[in-house]
Formats: sequence, C-alpha cells, structure tokens
Amino acid sequence: MRNTAIAAVGPANMTPINHTTTPVNLADYAKLARERFTPALNALYNGGAGDEHTLRANAQAWQQLTLWPRVLRALRGGHTATTVAGRPMAHPIFLAPVALQRLAHPDGEVASALAAAAQGAGFVLSTQSSVPMEDIARLVLADTQRGPLWFQLYWQPDRAQNLTLVQRAEAAGFDALVLTVDAPVQGVRDQERRHPLPASTGVHAAHGTAAQPHTTDQHAYCAGLPALAPTWDDVAWLQAHTRLPLWLKGVLHPADALQAAQLGIAGLIVSNHGGRTLDTTPPTAVALPHIAAALNGTVPLLVDGGIRRGTDVLKACALGASGVLIGRPVAHALVAGGAQGVAHMIRLLRDELEMAMALAGIRQLSEAGADLLTHTPKQNIN
Repeated sequence: MRNTAIAAVGPANMTPINHTTTPVNLADYAKLARERFTPALNALYNGGAGDEHTLRANAQAWQQLTLWPRVLRALRGGHTATTVAGRPMAHPIFLAPVALQRLAHPDGEVASALAAAAQGAGFVLSTQSSVPMEDIARLVLADTQRGPLWFQLYWQPDRAQNLTLVQRAEAAGFDALVLTVDAPVQGVRDQERRHPLPASTGVHAAHGTAAQPHTTDQHAYCAGLPALAPTWDDVAWLQAHTRLPLWLKGVLHPADALQAAQLGIAGLIVSNHGGRTLDTTPPTAVALPHIAAALNGTVPLLVDGGIRRGTDVLKACALGASGVLIGRPVAHALVAGGAQGVAHMIRLLRDELEMAMALAGIRQLSEAGADLLTHTPKQNIN
C-alpha cells in the first residue's frame, strides 16, 4: 500500500518540480511555496500574529541552542526509532494539524496523510480539515507501518457538538484526541486582514464551523467569544466522555503543565500556535525545558514551532520532548509537490536527524540529554 497509495493520489494533480531545483531542505520547499502561493494563501500559511515576533523567535531559538558533539563513540546499530506515549515509531516526526489543505493542493489532507503513513510519521488531522475524518482514516489505518493518527479538536460552542466530533473520531479509528487550548479567540493577524481569502474558494471545512456568538453589545469582551472557551472543567468532562487518550496542544507555562498532569492527561504539546495567536510569547525552545523540568518525565511531551532542520529535532529531544510536530512545511511541500512533496519533506528531515545524531555521537534518541547542548536561550518564565 505504501508507495502505490501515494502514486494513486494522481500525478495529474501534482505541481511539477524542476529537477534542477529539487528541494534539498525545508527552506527550499518554503521558497518554492512563496513563488506559488497567492498573497492570501501566503498570509494564511506563512503569516503570524501582530508584528510576528514569536513567529520569528520560534526558529531563532532553536538556532541559539548549540550542539556539543562527542567523538569516537560506538554508533553501530544506531537508529531514529523512538516511543511516543507507549507507541513505537520509526522516528519522532509528526505532521501538525494544518487547516483547509485543499487550498494548497487539490488532494489536500489526503495527500498529507498518505505521505505521513508512507514515511512512518504521525499525522494530526485538523478540525478544520477540508477532507472528512472518515475518509482519512479509511485511507491510512490499514498501513501497519504508519505512525499515530490523531484528531485535533477545536472546542465547539456546546458540549453536544464536541461529543459528536469525538464519537466520529472514535468510530473512524483515530488513535488519540488533541484539544487545542491556546486559541480562545483568533490572533491579530495583520497579513490575513491585508490579504483575506476570497469569499468563495470552493474549499470548505469538512466538519463544519463553530457558530459564532451573537451580541449587540459593541463593548462585549472579544465579541463574546471567550465565554465559549474551554476550561479545566471542560477538559475533565472531555476525558470522561471519550475512550481515546487526550493530549492538550498549546501549553507554554509550567503551572498549566502541572495542572494537566493532575488530571491525568495523556500528553502535552508545547506550542504557541506557530506564532499565530498571542505575539511576544516565549518561543517553544524556551518553554520546553521549563515544562520538562516541572513534569520530570511524568507526562509525554511533544513540541512544535519553527522546527526546520534535523538538528532542531535532535535539540528538541535533548530538551525533553518525545517528538516534534511540523506545520508550515506541510503546506509548503504540498503546494510544491502534493503527496510526493510532503513525503520527500519528511524524509529530508529524518535523514538530517540521522546525520545529526551520528555526527553528535548519538546512537539513539534516548541518549540525547541536556549535556548535548551548550546554551539554552535566556528567558525566564514566572
């Protein structure tokens, strides 16, 4: 199924890549995407909140960490295999939930999910997917070498709507739920306001969109949206109403991580929403070690935000993450090459991780610890 599934997505829908410009890293895919995105799609997929300080800081923070390699170590039998929440994986890479992927390529989430399965990567399907969750599950669940298949949930205005989506995910065969907790309202996204999507794109959210509150009070706090935001009580309710493991995505503060641990949450994704919600929050490379220290290994951690190199993946593991999520590069590879582009992008990142491990004297990811790093970005979280 693996290679034939990707081929079946259809070369007619693929955007050809000139062999003289075949990407050799994720930055090359980003360059190709910028050339092919409309201004509105560039704003949607590449833009951030406010002045985009956090968007830039995410990538910069990983570069401020330096690797301190060891030499002459036994590397025979080295590998990138790891375990995330008890599940073996060929490598620690997940594809993050990215909305409305058919805007980037006609095959949308179908292409990304097949690419992830073919490469053994985890795949997190967005609530705002342009392909129904059942279609994605049918395509990839039979692949015995696939990574985890998770469904990301944006909290809906009432519990009944949430329960409907959760029950659909359970029935479809998803492995876990991911509740996004850092977006009670949308961030101030200047680029998207300057370059809005056309009123009709022909692409729609397959799972519907949450009804917006109606208020005639012009002074209502954020138009009344925060009144619908989930609380810790809602998290406990959700746990009680699903048989799936529940992860929280968007945790930055150690105090919130500890509160989640008290609820017995399955895992946390350290994330600032790719710099798309609250600008000037700490980059995830800064928040991650604080949260890892607070939890002391009691809760599995993943991290996203600005990860573009295999060295970034290795640094994330050294700081206490079990794996990483890749967001914007999914859209970049998708618009550049469809399913094959996404599969190639994942493979590039995995190959870079392998080479970084070998050059750092690391045979397996469990050997990557704080002593692998020589500098942690200086920023306090109180």
